[in-house]
Amino acid sequence: MTELMNNIIAYTWLIPLFPLLGFLLTLLFGKKGPYKGAFISILAIIASFILSLLVAIWTVKEAFSYHEFIPYAKSVLWATVGDTQIYMGFVVDQLTVMMLIVVTVVSALVHIYSVGYMQGDERYPRYFAYLSLFSAAMLSLVIADNLLLFFASWEIVGLASYLLIGFWFERPSAMRAAKKAFIVTKVGDIGLLLGILLIFWYTKELNIRNLLDMVPSLVSETVNIGYYSIPFLPLVGLLLFTGAVGKSAQFPLHVWLPDAMEGPTPVSALIHAATMVAAGVYLVGRLYGIFAFEPGSITLIVIAIIGGITTLFAATIATVQYDIKRVLAYSTISQLGYMMLALGCGGYTAGLFHLMTHAFFKANLFLGSGSVIHGTGTQDMREMGGLAKKMPKTYWTFLIGAAALAGIPLTAGFFSKDEILLDVFHVSKPLFAIGLATAFLTAFYMTRLIALTFWGEPRKHDVHAHESPANMTIPLIILAALSILAGYVALPGMNCFHHFIHFGEGEAEFSLLIATATSLTAFAGIFLGWLIYVKKAIPSSLLRLKLPFVYNVLINKYYVDEFYWIVLVKPMFWMSSLMSNVDRYIVDGIVNGVAYITLIISRINAFIDKWVVDGIVNLIGIFTRLSGKVLSFAQTGSVQNYLLAVFTGILLIAVAFLYRWV
Repeated sequence: MTELMNNIIAYTWLIPLFPLLGFLLTLLFGKKGPYKGAFISILAIIASFILSLLVAIWTVKEAFSYHEFIPYAKSVLWATVGDTQIYMGFVVDQLTVMMLIVVTVVSALVHIYSVGYMQGDERYPRYFAYLSLFSAAMLSLVIADNLLLFFASWEIVGLASYLLIGFWFERPSAMRAAKKAFIVTKVGDIGLLLGILLIFWYTKELNIRNLLDMVPSLVSETVNIGYYSIPFLPLVGLLLFTGAVGKSAQFPLHVWLPDAMEGPTPVSALIHAATMVAAGVYLVGRLYGIFAFEPGSITLIVIAIIGGITTLFAATIATVQYDIKRVLAYSTISQLGYMMLALGCGGYTAGLFHLMTHAFFKANLFLGSGSVIHGTGTQDMREMGGLAKKMPKTYWTFLIGAAALAGIPLTAGFFSKDEILLDVFHVSKPLFAIGLATAFLTAFYMTRLIALTFWGEPRKHDVHAHESPANMTIPLIILAALSILAGYVALPGMNCFHHFIHFGEGEAEFSLLIATATSLTAFAGIFLGWLIYVKKAIPSSLLRLKLPFVYNVLINKYYVDEFYWIVLVKPMFWMSSLMSNVDRYIVDGIVNGVAYITLIISRINAFIDKWVVDGIVNLIGIFTRLSGKVLSFAQTGSVQNYLLAVFTGILLIAVAFLYRWV
């Protein structure tokens, strides 16, 4: 057993392989397998979780025994390009281990939850096959030791998200949402691909650890574009960050994520908590040395500003939404903005710590919203109310997740969000103010959501709510526990997370001032929500009536979608229509003209063939026939005629000679 544990890290490559096999087996034999493929898919992700846990135990033991952990890497030669050899393999370090645990835990719980949620769906096996593909791609992305495998896994994650968001493709809204997610994220992916190509072009290196070791030597490198020389690292960093902006739904490429709610709710939990949207933050964390090549680099400044804008921008929109899943969707965008804000301000550990805690409480909230939808048959919070008594397990687990999201003390979100705001406070006071304002709004809109959904009296009497089955509530209970306990790895004085995952940072600080400010801010948001939606001391329509312009801007999501429609989508439709008309009138006209000319030429050829070529041939035939008839008079077969002809010829010759002499 000891020998196995010492060698367990060498089998890390099996972690994504298990769900990949689950995908293939479920796709091929799902309908005939137990639980129509769900059993295969769940067994595969549980196997990945167990192996991830064993790898984590070994890694933590090494890290704390020797006060450091030397990353384990293994690769094989994959291809040779000129003189450059490209290797493919995996790496295990602290960041890898953290992400493996987060992804496998959340994914396994989503798989189990889906058994009850998707029961009776006609494409049940296909759904679990897609879940397995999604998990396999994300786990492959996490352990990838080179940019080529990373990008391939990144794209498969995008493909799987497209399949799952549009799973109910018979719905036009789901079909449009899937296409929107795929296209918008591809805008960012183009930047990521260009960044990878630029890296390979200049360094001939794709291995991530080797590339990070080369960063000091690349600081002075420039890229010549025409007459301009652009610093290499900032350019590469911004291109790579474009991919993160698309995948992690940062402004201005955030528009796909709210519409992604059209997929099944467990898919929303998987996308929002531990997989697709986390990939962008993970990208920045994995390649952080490129972004933070020097303190206050332009790349980090851009990341911080984009993160700050996104976190406040999305939080304001969430305050006026009535679809329970859309509130959580904009909340996810806002929290991802927090993570980017932390990374941009140098808070590497804080940003990744919040990535971990957010995965647990946001998965809890999304699965809780799925339980509500399953029990009520509606997503509109205006049709809910009074569900706390009818769905007690869902209610209490949801309440814990909401408290963690709001940053209430002693929850996981409190510890991670406080660390972010403390790091931001040391770097930029305006960005700190944005973070604090977002904390207030987060507490407010989550109180609003809970009040409209669980408190008060039912507002629609034909909704007969009921508690969800055990295979849906047990994952909620586990995630609710993690929504509290996951934060204690960063207790002041303990600092396990900071000891394990850091980027040249010291021990985590604790500021009573910041902790007090963030806690009071959260409680102020809760109090305002209570006054409006529970006590009714302030009309909920006050903003709509007193500031209709502000309300319309928020309810229409700052008109970003409309802006894209006018500036991008509509011109593309116009261009498509124009090209269609060009095809219809010009191209078709040219084709028809060519066909007409070809027809005329063919008729001329037919005329020439019939009257000229055939005429000449026929004329030769007629001449030959006439010549034959004329000659036939001479060819009689009579010897007397031939002797007469010879005599006549001799006579004529003689006359001719005599005439010449005379």
